[in-house]
Amino acid sequence: MRRWSRALTALVLAGAGITATTVSATAAERDQAATARCDVGWGSLTKVSRDTSYKPLTDIRAGQHECYDRLVFDVPTADGRPVGYRVAYVDKLFQDGSGEPVPVGGGAILEVRVAAPSYDPLSGKQTYPGRVGQPLRGVDVSGYRTFRDTRYASSFEGDTQIGLGVRARLPFRVFQWGDRVVVDVAHGWNAVR
Repeated sequence: MRRWSRALTALVLAGAGITATTVSATAAERDQAATARCDVGWGSLTKVSRDTSYKPLTDIRAGQHECYDRLVFDVPTADGRPVGYRVAYVDKLFQDGSGEPVPVGGGAILEVRVAAPSYDPLSGKQTYPGRVGQPLRGVDVSGYRTFRDTRYASSFEGDTQIGLGVRARLPFRVFQWGDRVVVDVAHGWNAVR
């Protein structure tokens, strides 16, 4: 009777091992399929566009996608003309002008500078209501896979500066799409090649 019990236990455990292997293979297949869809030129080095239209920023929005989290800067007055930007990982975020530190939560900090002031350069009227050290207005990143925090740092000499707290130092890409500057940060290294 004990032999039957041992044999049955061994058979059940062997079956569990096969099931676990099958589940792992399915997850690996899903990762591979996601990687194929997200295969673009990503990296963790500084991304720069030197164009300087200096048209006013009107909004900043965030979204979630299968392979990455996205931050979008709306510059509708640019009329599709190139908008400058500089996006880079930094150890700490320091406010332009004053040099004061701006705390940003997360495992890593992306400093995002867009050559679009938060005010109209001609009238001085505010076009994006950012407050130094405060989260971005209307941007709630709770529940995001990669984004952890957003902080407005400044609008100084034609640039708007924000801090984007991310889970870790992950690959990202930056591009302009019409009147928008887009910053995508991958969910992980396996999401991109």
